[in-house]
Amino acid sequence: MNNVLPRLTMMTEEQIQEAHRNVLRVLSETGVRVDSPSILQLLEYKLGLKSQDRMLKFPAEVVEEAIKSAPKTIDVFDRRGEYKFKLGDERLRFGVGVTALFYQNPVDEKLDIFKRKNFQDLVRLGSNLKHYDVISTVGIVRDVPEYLTDLYGSLEHISNTTKPLVLLVSDENKFPDVLKMFEMLHGDLGSKPFIIPYFNPVSPLVMNAGTVDKMKISIERGLPIIFSNYSMAGASTPLTPAGTLTLLMAELLAGLVISQTIKKGAPILLGMLPVYFDMRTVTNFYDPQSILISVACSEMMNYYGVPHCATSGSGTGWGMDLISADTYWMNTLALLLSHGHLAPFVGDSLTSKSISPTTIVHVHEIIDQALRIRDGFQLDDASSVLGEIAKVGAGGNFLSQPSTRRNYKNGYYVSSIYPHYSMEKWQELGAPTARQVLREKTQDLLSSAPAPDDHDEFIGKGEEFISNYSK
Repeated sequence: MNNVLPRLTMMTEEQIQEAHRNVLRVLSETGVRVDSPSILQLLEYKLGLKSQDRMLKFPAEVVEEAIKSAPKTIDVFDRRGEYKFKLGDERLRFGVGVTALFYQNPVDEKLDIFKRKNFQDLVRLGSNLKHYDVISTVGIVRDVPEYLTDLYGSLEHISNTTKPLVLLVSDENKFPDVLKMFEMLHGDLGSKPFIIPYFNPVSPLVMNAGTVDKMKISIERGLPIIFSNYSMAGASTPLTPAGTLTLLMAELLAGLVISQTIKKGAPILLGMLPVYFDMRTVTNFYDPQSILISVACSEMMNYYGVPHCATSGSGTGWGMDLISADTYWMNTLALLLSHGHLAPFVGDSLTSKSISPTTIVHVHEIIDQALRIRDGFQLDDASSVLGEIAKVGAGGNFLSQPSTRRNYKNGYYVSSIYPHYSMEKWQELGAPTARQVLREKTQDLLSSAPAPDDHDEFIGKGEEFISNYSK
């Protein structure tokens, strides 16, 4: 097979090594602040280090040892124990979700508070679309008592799909209880892991207690974890791309050291969301250089041999609009052509405060096309059809040629949403807009997405657990 495969490369070997040296300098000379007393004590004891005012500096050899001990790949299963994919040596995988506060409905795109029913519908929607390999937490449920929001949301999360889950819990104190509920519903979580908890440090250079304590809880249960940071370049990180990359990479490697100190060989994905901060409007946004920084991060993780959690390019638009489409296309294609392994957060908008089902559906279309670009094409004798070209000659056509008949069904892209209308057909149908077609398709998909067979059983047991918990 002679495949023509497009690939994106940013940094040379020398530049990667220079970036790594810069990161090591930050960790060894500036260090990070560790806010959890128990984790700080663990690091000091196991690594033979001494902190000062909770600041801990990591020598280069400590960092290098953590890089060596981290697994290069992570096997991921669904909640029925079936092997699904391997993170670390396969292509970029995608997921839906964000911890949204608002739901942007697909009828007129107006906002409402995020409700339990929205959680159910979005999990089923993502589960029913083939290119979404994981389902992340899609919102913060706001129509239940506030102290139960994580429990009800997580119950809808696990009950409405069998796909792997990326778990975010808004109240760090509820994280152990969510895992207890999952264990009650499913049993052991660590033997064939289908749950990947997601954690963030606080930039710049703070390993906050909630994050590192939850990392320990997850690692002790045998769960793989995502350790990913979020920048606001010009505010929490330097405005220069190199400065942001260096600082965020230092935080990620600090997280790696902590994970491997808790348990050598603990499976972990590292990644960043390199967002910019507009000081004029006091909002965050994805700049084109955000994508370059994310690609650079994927190359650094490839150099380290650590699975990479990429940005989904989300949060920029006002729903599924031209702004969103631009960012999603740039980000999806760039990371598919680089070394990304998991992009878990498709669907959010309005600086990640809302989630839009129309965005989930349209971006699925983007992923479908971007995968077609990533897969390239064959350049061999059979595909070059020199014999057919000679036979047809000048002025002929290839409508009835064997290669046309053989490849007709998959020889070109056919959208599952937007038909190939001629101008006349489009006028005949009343000149529908693409947004109108997308909204209607999204409503159809939402209404037809099925629940797993064991949905009612899980909901019943979970609600009983929450009822007892609330007492």
